[in-house]
Amino acid sequence: MAHPKRRVGKTRRDKRRTHDKAVLPQLALDPTTGEYHLYHRAHWYEGKLYYKGKVIIDKTAAEAAV
Repeated sequence: MAHPKRRVGKTRRDKRRTHDKAVLPQLALDPTTGEYHLYHRAHWYEGKLYYKGKVIIDKTAAEAAV
């Protein structure tokens, strides 16, 4: 079984762990709907799928046609 030759110091250990932290996801405000969503992700709002402020899929029109 592998084992270290020398003890790892507190400073070295803490330097390695500086990047281990939780980060809140960045949110964007849609200009059309006023809804918050994740960056670079499409989002649903009132039966429509929006991306960059434009409607991509409209489920309400599809349901009315059936």
